[in-house]
Amino acid sequence: MVKKIATTKAPAAVLLVRLMVGAVFSEEGIQKFLFPELMGAGRFTRIGIPLPEVMGPFVGTVEIVCGALILLGWLTRLAALPLLINISVAILSTKIPILLGHDFWCFHVAKLARYGFWSMASEARTDFSMLLGLLFLLIAGAGRWSVDAKWSGKKETRGP
Repeated sequence: MVKKIATTKAPAAVLLVRLMVGAVFSEEGIQKFLFPELMGAGRFTRIGIPLPEVMGPFVGTVEIVCGALILLGWLTRLAALPLLINISVAILSTKIPILLGHDFWCFHVAKLARYGFWSMASEARTDFSMLLGLLFLLIAGAGRWSVDAKWSGKKETRGP
């Protein structure tokens, strides 16, 4: 079953998407431990994430581990799933309040110069890029230059 999930026919160029997605999530996870007040539990408290002292380190660990797996191209599709949940919660908890211009559910709006669609779009550009990158990796797999491709043992298609 896991070998089937790891099978990929995507070209080697998928490495570029993996580098982008894996690096962003890994560095964000590391920062949650280096700067917990700014990026981890402190930030989670300010935006209204429940149990911020638990969720900050938990989310940081998920981002580091799954980001590293994506960088290596190892169990890429499986690693993309928790990160899809992660980025969806990030959009829900931080970008929707900016779009609305007020608190949403239990989440608090950030103090910004402006609110609405264009402000949200500007603030969410990395989040949306990561969401689309993760969806791409979930569909395409890790590509020819990956641990998944070596491990699955299937011949991959030639490509860039």
